[in-house]
Amino acid sequence: MHAALICRDKTDALSLRMDTRQAHLDYVARTGVVEFAGPFLNDKGQMCGSLIILRVDSLDIARAWAAEDPYAKAGLFESVEIHEWKKVIG
Repeated sequence: MHAALICRDKTDALSLRMDTRQAHLDYVARTGVVEFAGPFLNDKGQMCGSLIILRVDSLDIARAWAAEDPYAKAGLFESVEIHEWKKVIG
C-alpha cells in the first residue's frame, strides 16, 4: 500500500530544516520505503513542508516511519497528516 505524509513546517523553521536536512535524506535512503518525495514551497520559493509517499504494509508502519524521521525528531513540523493513498496516474 501507499501512504501519503503531508507535513507542514512550523513558522520560520527554514534554518531548522536546513540543519537537519542531511540526516533526513540519509534516513530516507537507509529505510528504502520512500517512493517519492519533495518539499512544499512558500510564495518566496522557500521550503515550508514536505509531501512524502511511502510504500509500506500498513498505516501503523507509516506512522512509525514518520515518528523516526529526523525532521520530526527535531520538531520541524507544525502538523503531519498520514493517509492511505491510491496511485492512479503516473
